Amino acid sequence: MKLRNPFLKRRMDFVGFSYGAFLILAVASWVFIFKWEDADAAAFFSSKNMEYAKRFLNRLFDITGEGSAFKDPVKWRNALRLTYDTLHMSILATFFSAVSTIAVVIPAARNAADGTLTLSKRWYSRILFLIIRSLYIFSRAVPELIWAMIVIFIFKPGIFPGAIALFLHNFGVLGKLCTEVVEDLDLRPLRNLSSSGASTGQLLIYGVVPMVMPKFITFILYRWEVVIRTTIVVGFVGAGGLGQQFKLSMSWFKYTEITQLLVCYLLLVVVADLLCSGVRRMIR
Repeated sequence: MKLRNPFLKRRMDFVGFSYGAFLILAVASWVFIFKWEDADAAAFFSSKNMEYAKRFLNRLFDITGEGSAFKDPVKWRNALRLTYDTLHMSILATFFSAVSTIAVVIPAARNAADGTLTLSKRWYSRILFLIIRSLYIFSRAVPELIWAMIVIFIFKPGIFPGAIALFLHNFGVLGKLCTEVVEDLDLRPLRNLSSSGASTGQLLIYGVVPMVMPKFITFILYRWEVVIRTTIVVGFVGAGGLGQQFKLSMSWFKYTEITQLLVCYLLLVVVADLLCSGVRRMIR
């Protein structure tokens, strides 16, 4: 079946290319490990390592044992407070990313820079396009962990610097996704509005926004799910939340506390996934 939608065709081509590239890289990686690095799978799965793994898992799941964090109400209150802090951090980061992306997404689109979107071209459009696209590239090129290390070096550790670090990375990611939505718009409704006498502002408000907003919301919710998972990573460098306490518990060998934090984290991820799925169904 021949795909008529160019965006869908391009996406299918990209998915096929991604699967092929991943398969080639996976095979090449294993060949490199076993051929040139002299890796020994038997040594990895030796009885000594299996004994270490068994001992570690027994300590993690010793829920009813003496000193277990699961039997301590104070530990539960602390874990729930950290879960709230993690949720707070993710919402702040996603909110900042969404607002800043929506504010500059139109001038960052290629069809707005060349005038085909707004049906009018201004001398500064190309300059804005290059500046915002450069910010997108730089923002998403730096990983969240590096952003967190930079921001926390400037400010004191906490969930707000962690939210800023996550925002800085996701601004570039959301910007890239949303500009592609704008660039793939069907321009025929906009031409009809323009022929009816609509101004540039009216074209954007009554033409562009209703067409792009459902996909924008989908991408924002998707990035929120990703941000929740990434809070653990930035927490390792002092951004607060479950990630920071998880690192401390690992350092102090508090095994049941590690399990308790993981349970809270997994519940947070599941609730966020269910909530986002419900919202996506509502806007379809």
